[in-house]
Amino acid sequence: MGMASLLALTELRQQVQDLQPDLVKIRRHLHAHPELSGQEQRTAAFVAGSLYQLGFDVREGIGGAGVVAELGGGAGPSIGLRVDMDALPIEERTGLPFASRQQGLMHACGHDIHTTVGIGVAHVMAPLARRLPGTLRLLFQPAEEIAQGASWMVKAGALEGLDALFGIHVHPPLAAGKVGVRSGVFTATADELIVEILGESGHGARPHEALDAIWIASQVVTGLQEAVSRRMNPLHPVVISFGQVQGGCAFNVIADRVLLKGTVRCLHPDTHQQLPGWIEGVIGGIVGIHGARSHVSLRAITPSVFNDPGQTRCLEKAARTVLGDDNVEYLDQPSLGAEDFAEMLKHVPGCMFRLGVAGPEGCYPLHHGCFNPDERAIATGVEVLTATLLQRFDLPVDHGLP
Repeated sequence: MGMASLLALTELRQQVQDLQPDLVKIRRHLHAHPELSGQEQRTAAFVAGSLYQLGFDVREGIGGAGVVAELGGGAGPSIGLRVDMDALPIEERTGLPFASRQQGLMHACGHDIHTTVGIGVAHVMAPLARRLPGTLRLLFQPAEEIAQGASWMVKAGALEGLDALFGIHVHPPLAAGKVGVRSGVFTATADELIVEILGESGHGARPHEALDAIWIASQVVTGLQEAVSRRMNPLHPVVISFGQVQGGCAFNVIADRVLLKGTVRCLHPDTHQQLPGWIEGVIGGIVGIHGARSHVSLRAITPSVFNDPGQTRCLEKAARTVLGDDNVEYLDQPSLGAEDFAEMLKHVPGCMFRLGVAGPEGCYPLHHGCFNPDERAIATGVEVLTATLLQRFDLPVDHGLP
């Protein structure tokens, strides 16, 4: 082993291989007991207990149910790893023996994998505490799915003194055992769009005497999609999706009010600045033609994740060391998904990577009731992140060659 290394590659792989059965058990426990955003008390208690046993200095209740754990404390840099813990209001349909025991709740975005990887990294790093030339800080974040947990933890001081921060997200298109990396823009901005359509009620048999808010709302939904394709630069993608429609009081009464709720995703800052006025103008034009009124609200949820080039090079180098070049893919395009990890990167330079979770037969997409990631990905995540943290401490994993 080289003088500047704390861990040989063969030793890292053996440790993770030995841990894998226990990590799978942890993941299945977390998967069977999902908790919604802001309600992760049991998950946080489980995480905190695991980290206490490993000798970490643990603080609970950081930004709600957040857990912050530190190791080391030397005069060197403070390097962080952030993982998220919350689940989604989705009914699980996997049929697995460890499927969710909470009806209507599911870890359909892989946060159970993320949390397990964080615990796995803690297990490998704990024996190195006295020899770390700095501080390792693990952040287990609540409420990512509602894009608030990161801001809560930032306000609670969880990032103070950090020099770099790394993150992880499962990626169904990529095979287990592989990772995806990208420098610069990594995810899209996410905004919440709320549209209120105000018409005039009337009898269902005499629509000409009313202003049908439901029909007008349907014109708004389709009109916005058409306008995006014809009015926006196709090289600067924008996605508008409505997930909620509320309106009407009876089957034979024409509705006078409809509420549309959706999300807007965008990658380019200039286009993002134009969106509020553009959306309001398109909706106002459609609604006005039919004599109705509208109120439009576009609220910023989270900015783009921007991967710092230096931290990305560090992670990519570590990943290639432990996985080999064939298992590290450079992602040509950013994702139109969003991540509130971006809120943390406004304060600390950092990097997020994609963890492949597809098995031999593929993998259902994120937020699907049948999402079932390949658990072999857990070991890959632990190896890559442990190697990255050591690389960032200038203690790169050594191949163990003479």
